[in-house]
Amino acid sequence: MTKEQTTEELQKIIQELQILRGQIQTLSSQSSEHSLTMDSLESQSPDRPVYRSVGNLLLEVNDREILLRELTESKINIDNHLKILIEKEQSLRNNYEELVAILESK
Repeated sequence: MTKEQTTEELQKIIQELQILRGQIQTLSSQSSEHSLTMDSLESQSPDRPVYRSVGNLLLEVNDREILLRELTESKINIDNHLKILIEKEQSLRNNYEELVAILESK
């Protein structure tokens, strides 16, 4: 691999890392928001109504258990996707470090 090819590959990895970092931050925020929502739902008095946003509407929730189950499943999916992205980020960082070492040795 020539120096120019290595440099191009490094630039490509940097761009991918930037995109991944944004996705990781977004998913981390969503996971935290789900946790906060689930905690709030569980601590809310059963006598008080709970609403769910659907588009531009707020609709009253009839079955909190179903809502909690849906939130839990959604959080699990988000966390699983987040784990995959973090692993991919680590792999790209390793590739980046290898290419930097190659460039420094030339």
